[in-house]
Amino acid sequence: MIAHAETTPPARHPLVSFILRWVLTTNHKEIGTLYLCLSFTLFLIAGAMAMIFRAELAQPGLQFITADFYNQMLTLHGLIMVFGAVMPAFVGLANWMIPMMIGAPDMALPRLNNFSFWILPFAFFLLLSSLFMEGGAPNFGWTLYAPLSTTYGPPSTDFLIFGIHLMGISSILGAINIIVTIFNLRAPGMTLMKMPLFVWTWLVTAFLLIMAMPVLAGVVTMMLTDRHFGTSFFEASGGGDPLIFQHVFWFFGHPEVYIMILPGFGIASQIIPTFARKPLFGYASMVYATVAIAGLSFVVWGHHMFATGMPLAAELFFMYATMLIAVPTGVKVFNWVATMWRGSMTFETPMLFAIGFVVMFTIGGFSGLMLAITPADFQYHDTFFVVAHLHYVLYPGAIFATMGAVYYWLPKWTGNMYDERLGKIHFWSAVIGLNLTFFPMHFVGLAGMPRRIVDYALPYAGLNLFTTLGAWMLGLTQLLFLYIVIKTIRGGEKATDQVWESAEGLEWTVPSPAPHHTFDTPPRVE
Repeated sequence: MIAHAETTPPARHPLVSFILRWVLTTNHKEIGTLYLCLSFTLFLIAGAMAMIFRAELAQPGLQFITADFYNQMLTLHGLIMVFGAVMPAFVGLANWMIPMMIGAPDMALPRLNNFSFWILPFAFFLLLSSLFMEGGAPNFGWTLYAPLSTTYGPPSTDFLIFGIHLMGISSILGAINIIVTIFNLRAPGMTLMKMPLFVWTWLVTAFLLIMAMPVLAGVVTMMLTDRHFGTSFFEASGGGDPLIFQHVFWFFGHPEVYIMILPGFGIASQIIPTFARKPLFGYASMVYATVAIAGLSFVVWGHHMFATGMPLAAELFFMYATMLIAVPTGVKVFNWVATMWRGSMTFETPMLFAIGFVVMFTIGGFSGLMLAITPADFQYHDTFFVVAHLHYVLYPGAIFATMGAVYYWLPKWTGNMYDERLGKIHFWSAVIGLNLTFFPMHFVGLAGMPRRIVDYALPYAGLNLFTTLGAWMLGLTQLLFLYIVIKTIRGGEKATDQVWESAEGLEWTVPSPAPHHTFDTPPRVE
């Protein structure tokens, strides 16, 4: 008999083990962390692009960059902020928090969860690599309007199209996972109307993603076939119509706005009751308002196109529908204010960001109502007034909400409290930077300054300098946020399991930091 000695596999290098752990992980917390890290990296990249073109716009004339490179920066800034910064940040928060909030052991489809994340780095590599190609990056604006994109776009446009397809696949897979998790893995006793508002807003957002993303995939596929396969979807000489592009794009684009806002509504609805020390006012009406916003978001796309010469009946329809969507949004703002009314409020950093979100978002909502009025929109269309409106809705609605959420849940994630003094400095510098950047845009827009131009008339110079200074302040503020998060991860005052004394929900019943596997047995909700 020959004895065979047992052979042990060679030990992996620690670095290899670390990389494999993160590449192959199916744990919802680790995948949530990956989403948040990717999102913040892309946020800094897209923000750096904004710094470049704002530096150019500080003074009239051409100072630093060419008109073509300006257009490239503008295009990539918009696309990366929407698809790379905002959406992955909210998906990261969903991955981290939804299983903990509903008492689930993990996401329902963990391997799919891993796959839907790892598609994204390749998608953005495709997009960013276009900067180094012959002809440069796409230069026709983030809305990709045909025939600029189909006839005159550089060769790298095809990389943009494939990148968008990959982002869309990732979003749809992630949305399916969230829906399946919420419907099938809720703790015993947790009915739909007992779910936290953040879970509700993400459930509605996931359905919006599944309905809206295939529309974007369709329109960019039509772009691809117009560019290379002789079709004429958007080519008038071949029987097509460039306006068809706008209709299809905005049929995706307006639900997309609410995909980037609704999770922010959910975050504010978690934070405000905690620091007002009162239950959320009108929980049921908040749920119904969320569903109403999602439904109406599919019938208002034409307000982006008032200046295209659509029939009067269509203009009236889109004007009234757009005004109508302000009603459920107003219900939410009213409920947040009513929650704070006569509460025992304290102003920790998450609450500051939540209040900043409500106030700034409401300003954006008012300018949105102005843009909804068709004859007024003829004056505002394609001016900096629209840029101001867009950023007052999206920056507080998405970025402020995400940062508030990070401060709110970071002690639960890491087991350490963040530095409250630095957090408040971050908030106030962000608010000042935001208003310095975007408020003057209302005035230059009303005075007639067109958007998406690299040079402008001398009378607009003063306010543009203000805007650029504010933009640089806002950009540098994000480095402080990064420092605060890293400092918290590395150590600090230990957080209790409850973290915030008046916070309610299943996520506050688990230890801080949250264990790798949250619930071995599902908790029972009474």
